[in-house]
Amino acid sequence: MIQMLEMNDDFGVCVKPAGVDAESELPALLQSQQGPSFLPVHRLDRNVSGVMVLARHSGAAAALSELIRRGEMEKEYVALCHGEPEKEGVMEDLLFRDARKNKVFVVKRMRRGVRDARLEYRVLRRTPGGSLVRIRLFTGRTHQIRVQFASRGFPLMGDHKYGARDSLDAPMLFACRLSFPWKGRVITFEILPDWA
Repeated sequence: MIQMLEMNDDFGVCVKPAGVDAESELPALLQSQQGPSFLPVHRLDRNVSGVMVLARHSGAAAALSELIRRGEMEKEYVALCHGEPEKEGVMEDLLFRDARKNKVFVVKRMRRGVRDARLEYRVLRRTPGGSLVRIRLFTGRTHQIRVQFASRGFPLMGDHKYGARDSLDAPMLFACRLSFPWKGRVITFEILPDWA
C-alpha cells in the first residue's frame, strides 16, 4: 500500500516508494488503490523515495505544472552523504545530461543541452563516515542533488552511479517536504524517513 498524505478532488499527495517509476508505475498503483485519474506533474528518480503530488484532473495538472514553472512549489530533501561538507551552503552548477549513459555531469560552460542548477543545504548532524543534510531545490534537474554533491567529493551514501563506495543498494535521498499555494492558502506536506 502506498502511503497517502492527502486526497481530494484536485490532487493526491503520497509517499513514493523507492523502486517505483514516478511517471508510469506510480499513477497505476494509486489508481488500483484509490480509484481513477492520477496525473504526474513532477518526478523522482526510480531509486529515490519521498513526497509527491499527482493531479486528479487535467485542470489541476496544468495549475500544478504552472506552480512548478514559476518556482512556487518548494521541494526539500534529506540525504546522507559521505564526508563533511561545510555546515551550510549554496551549490550552483551547469549540468549536462548524457541520455545514452543516463548520467549527469557538471560542466564549465553553457552549450546545447546544458542547464543551470541551484540548491541550498544545511548539515543537520554528522554521522559515522558522513553527514545528514537537508536540501532545498531551486531547480529540478535530473540527478541534480546526487551529481552536485558528488562533484564536490560528497557522494550520497548508496549512490554508486556517482562515486559512493559502500554496500548500500540505493541512494540515501528522500523527498521530505512539499509546499505550494492552492486556492488561497499555502499547504505543506512533510515526512521524514526512519534513517533521518
